[in-house]
Amino acid sequence: MIGNNTQFSKYFYHDTHFDTLMKKRIYHILLISSAYDAFILEEDGRIDEQIFNEYVSLNLRYPPQFIQVTNEEKAFEELKEGDIDLVITMLSAEDEDTFGIAKKIKQEYENIPIVVLTPFSRKVTINLDKEDLSAIDYVFSWLGNADLLLAIIKLIEDKMNADHDVNEVGVQTIILVEDSVRFYSSYLPHIYKIIFKQSQRFMTEGLNEHQQMMRMRGRPKILLATNYEEAVILFEKFKNNLLGIIADISYDRNGKPDKEAGLRLVKKVKSSDSLMPILLQSSDVHQSDKAKELKVGFINKLSKTISIELKNFISEFFAFGDFVFIDPETMREIDRARDLKTLQKKIHRLPDRTLQYHLERNHISKWLRARALFPLAERFKDVTLEDFDNLKAVKEYLFDSIASYRLTKARGVIAEFRRDSFDEYLSLSRIGEGSLGGKARGLAFLDSMIKRNQLYDKWDGVRITIPKTVVLGTDIFDEFMEENKLYKITMMNLSDEEILARFLGAKLPLRIKEDLNTLIAFIKNPLAVRSSSLLEDSYYQPFAGIYSTYMIPNIESDEKRMLIMLSEAIKSVYASAYFKDSKAYMTATSNVIDEEKMAIVLQQVVGRRYHNRFYPTFSGVARSINFYPIEPETPEDGTANIALGLGKYIVDGGMSLRFSPKYPKKVLQTSTPELAMRETQRHFYALDLIADSFKPCIDDAVNLLKLRLSEAEKDKSMRFVASTYDYQSKMIRDGIQQEGKKLVTFSAILNHGVFPLAEILQEVLDIGQKEMGKPIEIEFAVDMSPTKDEPHTFHLLQIRPIVNSDESVDVEIDDIKSTDTIMTSESALGNGYVRDICDLVYVKPDSFDSART
Repeated sequence: MIGNNTQFSKYFYHDTHFDTLMKKRIYHILLISSAYDAFILEEDGRIDEQIFNEYVSLNLRYPPQFIQVTNEEKAFEELKEGDIDLVITMLSAEDEDTFGIAKKIKQEYENIPIVVLTPFSRKVTINLDKEDLSAIDYVFSWLGNADLLLAIIKLIEDKMNADHDVNEVGVQTIILVEDSVRFYSSYLPHIYKIIFKQSQRFMTEGLNEHQQMMRMRGRPKILLATNYEEAVILFEKFKNNLLGIIADISYDRNGKPDKEAGLRLVKKVKSSDSLMPILLQSSDVHQSDKAKELKVGFINKLSKTISIELKNFISEFFAFGDFVFIDPETMREIDRARDLKTLQKKIHRLPDRTLQYHLERNHISKWLRARALFPLAERFKDVTLEDFDNLKAVKEYLFDSIASYRLTKARGVIAEFRRDSFDEYLSLSRIGEGSLGGKARGLAFLDSMIKRNQLYDKWDGVRITIPKTVVLGTDIFDEFMEENKLYKITMMNLSDEEILARFLGAKLPLRIKEDLNTLIAFIKNPLAVRSSSLLEDSYYQPFAGIYSTYMIPNIESDEKRMLIMLSEAIKSVYASAYFKDSKAYMTATSNVIDEEKMAIVLQQVVGRRYHNRFYPTFSGVARSINFYPIEPETPEDGTANIALGLGKYIVDGGMSLRFSPKYPKKVLQTSTPELAMRETQRHFYALDLIADSFKPCIDDAVNLLKLRLSEAEKDKSMRFVASTYDYQSKMIRDGIQQEGKKLVTFSAILNHGVFPLAEILQEVLDIGQKEMGKPIEIEFAVDMSPTKDEPHTFHLLQIRPIVNSDESVDVEIDDIKSTDTIMTSESALGNGYVRDICDLVYVKPDSFDSART
């Protein structure tokens, strides 16, 4: 039984490899026709142009190239080139024996499919019945329509790829059973257009253009059978991935015409799967009564509205279009879901009888399959009401499964920001088409690393993630600079205050205003507005800390004020690229300021609200290499610095706690009470949540509060990070319940494992270094939940390579005489330049008292 306490984060879904689908394609088509037909196709039909336009209109890629020849000799010359994927021959090709040519081609090139196009007439039909069609894959009735050629190409591609795509990925199929050349020649283009329109709908489940185009490869495949035996073979082969069957009633069975072959097929299929949708078709309207008895659909082949009836049946019974929720008592629609996001939102609002009706008929799984959501469909395929305690548990299971799928799908992907369908599960999305810049690239890498290595919920009660992030591309920066004519201002010798004032007076591109409004409506936390320039965090010249980062509070009651603050913060970050320190650094690193482009990272600040301030439980910086290890540490063990509150305390050189993730219990700073009193954190940083505290300023910390630890004690935020110094016993006691001075020792985390920080850091540093190919530095922030109902979250904020200093000198000491040395050591700090040392003080170890230093 599946109970009520389902955790959706525990459902891991592997990505659907759409890139492995449709590997066999038709790229080059050899068209054998008479000179007249060739002229008509070229001048009147413009077949290449028609096919290209058809592909473009349906958002399809890879339109094929047609190579036209007029006789057998030229046909074989082209075939010898080895690039032909399909041969199409017109029946009137210079009065030559079309079928004879086909046989010769098939004998030499048995794997190349051959299609015959024939004009429709009674005489042609009679002649075809007499011909040996063994060398022909398909015969079609040609009326000069390009959509038939498209259907032919896709039918053959579907046949070539069906076995792999269905069995390996779960792509769905539709079986068409029809022996009338004329009828399936007109029918197939209609069905394909319906399918292509459906794939255009489900491609919106993709989070960016690449994903959307890849998803179209997962569209249902059409498989054509022309007799009873072929239909049964296809059904038995693909029945577990079959959306439905469209079948004529009269066609061959056992090599002879059978006027009720379609009815027999229905009975066979229904005996295996009573819920399989089947549409029968016949020019005999009296057959509709038999179809009704068998509880299947029926269409009159002679109906003037046959294409509309076909579309309606496929949409309703093959799970195309919206998911329509039905009241089983009235059989009327009570609601509908246009996509997966809407389906998830409406699950809990459904009447129990409606949910039961759809579950018993496997409608949800089928709808998901039709939309190429295969992993989720597979999870729901065998779900029955008997698996659950009650219908409430069913709804929770469905909701959590969909949430988990959307969360998994969103990870490791740079999605396009869509204001009309913004997905709250997205980790990282982009506005604009330009570069993301170094910092955003690092975040995207971290997000994909979390997904690839399944780190998100690897530790019980902890979630590893990146903060919700939206990136403004460098094209928005270019547009902002050019529209406001700011490039010439940056070349002037202006003060930082003057540059900032000019940038604040400029206007952001109008096209991003609504996007920013949408973002503001969704966010719940304050926002960090960070630079992400092209040069930042690059492999060889990291620009860490050169440009400004601003934080703005979240004012839910005043979105207009929020937009103003956000816009000012964005413009202030842009301006910081041209402050004096930034320009000086560019010059010192031999970079040209004209080449620098700025993207912007808009990132939810990690933490919780404490009255009118906001900060995380703790922040940190970790490195995969430690240049100054303390025994038993080695350089490869890495090092970390952590501090209560915002990370600015560490960046500014505050007294953070330093430890090696491999030896978390060996912390020099807390090894004695005296050291702990002197060498541990005394202040912390928090964001001021009062709106008036944010004012655009060259000081990006204008609204950050530097507070004493007593303020954190009042906030009751020190539970996991502090210990208490007992003045009477002169001992440090774990926890904060006792009277005494509170010290930030992280003892509960490092010594007692209430949070697996050391394990997480070891894993992340190890994976990050391996995947980046060099030592790395990461920034992180942790928000620890005060209750067991909510997981702790470890947020990765940044990753950058550690660049070796250019000022390295090889020193040969073997030839130096011991009598010429002042001191020697077998364990020394790394060598480097410190230019302002005037005196050296040597202290004898036996007289050194650390308590008095």
